[in-house]
Amino acid sequence: MSDKLKIDIPIAVEGKYDKIKVASVADAHIITTDGFGIFASEEKAALIRRLAEPRGMIVLTDSDGAGLVIRNYFNRVLPKDKLYHLYIPQIEGKEKRKKTPSKAGTLGVEGMEAELIRSILAPFASGNEPQKNERELTKTDFFSDGLSGNEESASKRARLCRYLSLPDNMSANALLAAINMLGEVGRYEEFLKNDGEN
Repeated sequence: MSDKLKIDIPIAVEGKYDKIKVASVADAHIITTDGFGIFASEEKAALIRRLAEPRGMIVLTDSDGAGLVIRNYFNRVLPKDKLYHLYIPQIEGKEKRKKTPSKAGTLGVEGMEAELIRSILAPFASGNEPQKNERELTKTDFFSDGLSGNEESASKRARLCRYLSLPDNMSANALLAAINMLGEVGRYEEFLKNDGEN
């Protein structure tokens, strides 16, 4: 594997095995939430605010319900402009060290291939800037494109999430923010062209 990515933005993950996986590809300050333990620690919340002050914070949690709850915690303790939510795809399976799969039946951060984690973090490596879109999507785009506001919206969002290798349980607001932050407006437009053909 090539040299580690140098990332100046701190990265928050759920547990120590997630930290080990991320540290295998990135030279960065990595903190753990200790799962839901973060909710009981005001000291950890203060540390998160302090670490995020200069450049913000990357949040990389599992793509399950627990990961979503932890992401919402970060949404409460940090300003929106200090957060970079990154996502792993939902892949069925279980981590080698575990006897049984997770409740969701999907791999967490620790179960992802190192090169996948590397590709997710690469836009944030020193000298790189997260890709900018020529334009940003809005809630109005989502509504007019059928991704919010009607009975079929949730299933269409789930198809879009799978197309973009994002967790398919994302809310409309989280998906919209992810597309804009990850520079995926072009692929969003490709999806709209192809979705009617399926």
